[in-house]
Order: sequence, then structure tokens, then C-alpha cells
Amino acid sequence: MMREYNRDQLEALLMVRAHLGGLSRFQKDKLFEKTESYLHFRAEVDRFQRVFSTLCTKKCFTSRSSACCGREGIATFFADVVINALCSTDEQLDLLEQALRQDPGGFKCVYIGKSGCLWRIKPIVCEMFLCDEAKNTVLRPDPVLLRQWEELRVREKEYTWPDKPVLFDELEALFIRAGCDSPLMYFHRSPGLLRIKAHNSSKFPIQK
Repeated sequence: MMREYNRDQLEALLMVRAHLGGLSRFQKDKLFEKTESYLHFRAEVDRFQRVFSTLCTKKCFTSRSSACCGREGIATFFADVVINALCSTDEQLDLLEQALRQDPGGFKCVYIGKSGCLWRIKPIVCEMFLCDEAKNTVLRPDPVLLRQWEELRVREKEYTWPDKPVLFDELEALFIRAGCDSPLMYFHRSPGLLRIKAHNSSKFPIQK
């Protein structure tokens, strides 16, 4: 029997693929345009994260002692699925489906393949996670790196913190209006995120 986590992930992926598959090239291009600023941000984060590559390979992928990349440890947003699907080939998305359907279990995240993460654009929770050892051995001794990381964390909220209209909320809303529904739609399901939106409701446009 498929685990609930895998089922929710798979249903969201299939839903997104089906909806995107029904869009015209023009419609897909317009949707992709909405993500371009976010993708530029993610490219900057990726370049920054390379300073941790040696440490992360040892901690996450080799020794198994890190807190990241653990079984069901990823809070995937529905928008993560949409953005990744827009940036991936059919073959890359097929690999995600296969991993979810044929999950052998174990300690590792279901999305970890032989060469690392199977996502083209990893979930934002994964990208912005740093373990204590990474912070203590790489960031804190270097004030310049620490300041750069803090600036990136602030910029992350421009896309994911709904005290104003943000990309992740907008993408969920677009798919909801298209008839989609998923447990991963936290911006329309999470009590905490809904409270933030309600407190700042005057900043949000009226949905039609």
C-alpha cells in the first residue's frame, strides 16, 4: 500500500501534469513568465549553496547523520510541484512518478536517486534548509556569507510569505480556479497561513 505522503505527492504531480498538458503553448508561456523572478532568485540561492557542497555530501548523502533529506521530511508546497513541472522534461517528471510508485522505503527521502535529488527545481524548504553544522562551521565564522544568507532568507518571503500577494499563493489559486484540489495547497488550507492572509486581506485583490 502506498504511504499517505507518497499518495499526496503523486496526486499533486499527476494533477499538475494533466492541467499543464491541456494548456496551449501561449498559456504555458504566460504561466512560466510568472515564475521568472522566482527562478532568478533560486539560481542565486543555488550559487550560494555551493559553498556547502562538500559538507552536505558528507553529512546528507554519505554518513546519513544529517537532519535534511530524511524520510517524509519535506513539506512540499503545491507551487513547488507546478514550478518544477514547468521547468522539467517529461522524462524527468516520469522519474518522480516512478520514485513515488516504487518507493522501497528506508531512511532517505523518496526523491533521492543514485545521483542525488530527482527534482529539477527542488522544493523551497529543501533549498533553504541548513543544518546546525553548516551554520556553525561555514556561515558563522564568515560575516559576509552570513549576511548574504540572511538577505536570501528575507527575499524568500517575497514568494512564500502571504502577508501580501505572493507567487506560491497565486499559483495555488490559479489551479483551484481550474478545478484542482490537493492537500499540498497549504496557502488555502493551512490555518497559520490563512490567518496571515486574513490579517492582511486588504492587500489581496478580489478573486474572480
